[in-house]
Amino acid sequence: MLVFILRRLAQALVVMLTVAFIAFMLFQYVGDPVHNLLGQDATPEQREQLRRDLGLDQSFAVQFGHFVVNAAQGEFGISLQQGRKVSTLIMERFPATLELSAVAALIAVGLGIPLGVYAALRRGSFGTQLAMALSLVGVSLPTFLIGILLILTFAVQLQWLPSNGRGDVVMLGKWSTGLLTVDGLRHVLLPAITLSVFQLTLILRIVRAEMLEVLRTDYIKFARARGLSNRVIYFGHALKNTLVPVMTITGLQLGSLIAFSIITETVFQWPGMGLLFIQAVQFPDIPVMAAYLCLISLIFVVINLVVDLLYFVVDPRLRLSGGAH
Repeated sequence: MLVFILRRLAQALVVMLTVAFIAFMLFQYVGDPVHNLLGQDATPEQREQLRRDLGLDQSFAVQFGHFVVNAAQGEFGISLQQGRKVSTLIMERFPATLELSAVAALIAVGLGIPLGVYAALRRGSFGTQLAMALSLVGVSLPTFLIGILLILTFAVQLQWLPSNGRGDVVMLGKWSTGLLTVDGLRHVLLPAITLSVFQLTLILRIVRAEMLEVLRTDYIKFARARGLSNRVIYFGHALKNTLVPVMTITGLQLGSLIAFSIITETVFQWPGMGLLFIQAVQFPDIPVMAAYLCLISLIFVVINLVVDLLYFVVDPRLRLSGGAH
């Protein structure tokens, strides 16, 4: 297992170095940070001095090396738009995005897997037909339209839930959370549901398809021939084998909740990293864009690593082959 873990860590390192190179190229070809920081009225001497202070007078390799070292420490320089450290801005916005994504993931997984199993076991029922029809709508509708419809229904017409902002938050050390306040919970519901709809419907359809495939296998027929109860067959054998291939897709989808929360945060004016990234693109604020790219890539790499380790634990074939797959 140690060889398996080391191999995956080496692959993760290569991926992160590649992403770091792409993020570094933003500094080289998207705008001039010296011009953005000093403006048009700066003298040539001031520009040259700032260029030396930022290390832009050094070679490409040296600059990239400094960028990788600083990025590994969570430092991406100063925001060109706000004049504050990028790491500080990220730490202020990351709790909101992680909170929104966690609630959306809980909704997607907590409803998607049971509904997928139900749709596979009760194929001809009205509930299954309704779930599949709604899942088709959920996959087809764009996220911003789902958010607008939810705002129109629950915030404007019914006035049950707020339509923007994060609500009241409490501080746990340097970490802020709205999940411990009633107002915060009310504010997170609509954006979390909006963000979870696509992932929920996708997980539902994948679990149903995999469950139906597993139920057709010979070992399930053999289990029936042995006289095992449907409960044992469905949840002791079929569901366990269904979740093995579903783990990868589900893991990537949970990572995409954070990466692609941009639209949801914009629609609901949720003060997270997605909204910060949109503002950075409009400026353009290259250090913030680079930090966002590296952080999102790191999240995907970590999720992939965790999924690979779960595969190793769940699938005995990987353990027997020493993780060769």
